[in-house]
Amino acid sequence: MQHEVPKTKWKSTGNQGWEKSNLNGAGYEEAMASMKLMGLTERKPVIAGNWKMNKTKAETREFVEAFKAMDLDEGVEKILIAPYTDLDTLVEGLAGTDIGAGAENVHYEGSGAFTGEVSLDMLKEIGVGYCVVGHSERRQYFGETNKTCALKLKKIFADSDIVPILCVGEKLQVREHGRENEFVGEQVEEALLGLTVEDVRKMIIAYEPIWAIGTGETATDEQAEDMCAVIRKKVYGMFGAETAAVVRIQYGGSVKPENIKGLMAQEDIDGALVGGASLEPASFEKIVDYNRE
Repeated sequence: MQHEVPKTKWKSTGNQGWEKSNLNGAGYEEAMASMKLMGLTERKPVIAGNWKMNKTKAETREFVEAFKAMDLDEGVEKILIAPYTDLDTLVEGLAGTDIGAGAENVHYEGSGAFTGEVSLDMLKEIGVGYCVVGHSERRQYFGETNKTCALKLKKIFADSDIVPILCVGEKLQVREHGRENEFVGEQVEEALLGLTVEDVRKMIIAYEPIWAIGTGETATDEQAEDMCAVIRKKVYGMFGAETAAVVRIQYGGSVKPENIKGLMAQEDIDGALVGGASLEPASFEKIVDYNRE
């Protein structure tokens, strides 16, 4: 059944540019309550393991064989995200399973003099189903910006069926100055600008506080929930209540078997982007199967 997206108009938001405003006058909380009554907030959990610069082809093959032999929760969408050199091995190994394969990056140009980069056609030929955009390490070490994230998202949606996972998150200094909501809101707004309602409903957004990535520090359940709610509210302002209700938002930042259940109990957290704990099948299986513990 198709539900009507609330009618919108454009309103000025000062230095934030322009965003959409609901004509029906419903506030965010009221709108989300309505979406819940309509059953639109029953979002499928999505757990993704990001291997970063880890694993050879042989190690990828070994992991996949062990992982797909496990009794994994079919109610959870499962994704393994690997370096480019491992992707063909990953896709081949996962064939016939319900586990998706994802890339860690893509360029917004189709081809050209971009040494070391990977094009969308290259990913499509391999057969990946997902692609990370704007991971904090790409932003920190390789000059990724909100603008390049926006270009990548537009390229992915225009020329493929690949599901992008947009990463956003603040540094510790931003949080210490009380600007985390504004900062992350701007990241979301600038990256999603120019996308359609249909695009945003398909994608995944991952909140990964930079101060918690690879540090052993994890945002509390409440901190993670608060920021995921900020992201959902920003989507609501730009694309309406139904889109905000259905878009899935992950938390990423030192996720491990010991803290996954508390994070997944939060209303606005729909999954996790997992780093180090996804490198071993046994630990990643415990995260995927969080609901069975």
